[in-house]
Amino acid sequence: MSDDELERALRETLTRRVATSRPLPADPAGAILRRARRTGRRRTLTGLALAGVATVFITTGVAQISASGGDGGTPTVVLGDPPVLFPSPSGPSSVTRSGPVRAELDLLVGDRLDTSGGERRQLAGVSGVERAQRIHDQEGWLLTSAATVAGRTLWWVPVGGAAPQVMLAAADAVAVSPDGRQVAWRDGTDVIAAGVVAGQLIAPVRTAAPEGAVPVGFAGDTVLIQQPGDGGMSVWDRALGGQPGPVNPAVRTVYGTRPDGRVVGLVAAGRDQQLCLALLDPARDLAPVRTGCGLKLATDGLGAVSPDGRWLLANGTSRTALLVDLGDPARPVTHPAGPVLAGGVAWTRGGVALHVDASGGLVRVEPEQVLAGDRPTAATVEGLAPEDHPVVVADVPAVPDGA
Repeated sequence: MSDDELERALRETLTRRVATSRPLPADPAGAILRRARRTGRRRTLTGLALAGVATVFITTGVAQISASGGDGGTPTVVLGDPPVLFPSPSGPSSVTRSGPVRAELDLLVGDRLDTSGGERRQLAGVSGVERAQRIHDQEGWLLTSAATVAGRTLWWVPVGGAAPQVMLAAADAVAVSPDGRQVAWRDGTDVIAAGVVAGQLIAPVRTAAPEGAVPVGFAGDTVLIQQPGDGGMSVWDRALGGQPGPVNPAVRTVYGTRPDGRVVGLVAAGRDQQLCLALLDPARDLAPVRTGCGLKLATDGLGAVSPDGRWLLANGTSRTALLVDLGDPARPVTHPAGPVLAGGVAWTRGGVALHVDASGGLVRVEPEQVLAGDRPTAATVEGLAPEDHPVVVADVPAVPDGA
């Protein structure tokens, strides 16, 4: 069979199969043929092998829809097409960020993803992202939008150049675990939690929650649920199901989890309700284990704990970020650490924190330099539009939670 005859036969086969499903976002026959021709310069391809690739591709290229599970309710889970099996046609390009900040983590600028490895990708359909998280085993990225009148959106961005997929839509609140393997969200009167595998939400479990209560984070398999206002916080073990534990009314906000599983948070203590930093035990309804007072930390909830549990970078009350030494949680020491945080903090595995300030500049905080008296400053991000605000992508722990 000649190349022209093979091409015509392949396109006819693809046309018949695609007619029974949703339109694919690209020309699969053209992609397969272009790839085959490139590969043909290196080895001989038989017509049977080419037709087999096409058949597998179209057979698996169907939409997958999944509801939120549980005992009914309005589903907010929307799963799109499976990953495209071909690399992005544009390929990686170099990324330049002006200023002294190194590209140690991925950065999202508008709908553009700049990876630390030098790849630049435009993310069709993605906008208004507030938080971004890498997924373990290099399964891609999870992007969470800011709150809108329609709720929040959660996207999965696969590796390899495939288009982003909407995993959640119209959610009242979304929390992602540090390793990207779990997601919790508020849907109507319930809080729902599920695992994440290959861009799909699996084994969803739901529980009724008071009005205004929202998931704000994870400690292992435990979901941290913030009560409205200053109502405190409770924990819910999604693996066990059931109801959340009793509310600890003293907890104001949480910043993250140390390697020993204890949660670093801000609590109100004493008759005067002084705000103190505390290590909280999620196995005992966030009961304080160690408490250190006298710090002037803001209550906006912005901040994060370093991978080794030694440092906390958070906003202070005096218009500056503070680097808190957690070496002795009962006597934490703070150090001025540059511009105020305007969004989430992402720590590198090497112990350096990156965040974005109110001007949209990228700030790099290295504890050793801060202790030496240096004050971090913001560096301009190249190609930043006035309406864009960069988002630093959080990396996964060196050893994922539960591994």
